[in-house]
Amino acid sequence: MPTGRVKWFSLEKGFGFIASDEGEDVYLAATSLPEGVSTIKPGTKLDFSVADGRRGPQALSVKIIDAPPSLAANNRINSDDLAAMIEDTIKILDKVGNSLRHGRHPSPVEAERLGKVLRGIAGQLEA
Repeated sequence: MPTGRVKWFSLEKGFGFIASDEGEDVYLAATSLPEGVSTIKPGTKLDFSVADGRRGPQALSVKIIDAPPSLAANNRINSDDLAAMIEDTIKILDKVGNSLRHGRHPSPVEAERLGKVLRGIAGQLEA
């Protein structure tokens, strides 16, 4: 199986590229990432198989060999600030829950903002 390192990956776009050790760029779709992995950092060493796709070589059966060290631990928010953010988020979620009980869904913009807040908090908790 070929190996290579992630050149870049965009969660928003749902794809990225791998610089294979053979020297070619290989398309990496989000659906090819290992189960439970939604995004991947540049520099991550991967083991993968290759198939010809409409965008050229495409990675399949991707396995993570070595991930670069996380910088998230160095960028952790102060515990008191994180606690306040969580408390504010609970209030927002309570409002959204009450609206849903009355048949009102958040607008796409509101839902996207809330999703970003929840992912940001999750990232801080996992760091």
